[in-house]
Amino acid sequence: MKNTSPLTPAEQELLLALARAGLRADLCPSATGPAADDADLPPALERPAGAFVTLHSKGKLRGCLGSPSPGPPLARLVVDLAVSAATGDPRFPPVTVAEMDALDIEISVLGAPVRLQHASQIEVGRHGLIIEQGSSRGLVLPQVATAQGWDAETFLSHTCLKAGLPGDAWRDWDAGKDPDFSVEAFTAQVFGEKPAGGP
Repeated sequence: MKNTSPLTPAEQELLLALARAGLRADLCPSATGPAADDADLPPALERPAGAFVTLHSKGKLRGCLGSPSPGPPLARLVVDLAVSAATGDPRFPPVTVAEMDALDIEISVLGAPVRLQHASQIEVGRHGLIIEQGSSRGLVLPQVATAQGWDAETFLSHTCLKAGLPGDAWRDWDAGKDPDFSVEAFTAQVFGEKPAGGP
């Protein structure tokens, strides 16, 4: 799958509005708002793409779920992920109606992953990582590494831990000694209801 053009500011705003409307409709069934099934969505929101939806409340993580593989149309996927992040992230209790207005929604639209051969190929701040070994799999979004101030090696270690592997499991791969260990990099267009770098 080739990378496609980034979403325009108007498309980003519409996707955020759809995510919030879907979340509100799930938590408050009587609410009304734009629907992802509307026929007049721009083509960019109807294409398949991987995505993640992250919810913050007062600056703290409140839920994050995603699908790295393209499946349903982007708008439909994002709405479903917003609801899942609010109600199905096992790390947090479900979001309540009272919390709705305090939530900030952030969307990451993923580019196609590219397989890497060495740690030196990782660009912190641009790349997210997917690590696979056997049935173990871990993914970390690019903005996480930036926010935490990680270098490439620390980024690899944390992605290994996310996969349930030892933090140094990537070293044999980097030395060319583990052909069953896979590291893929992807880019993401990240945007949210708060300006980048905002509180």
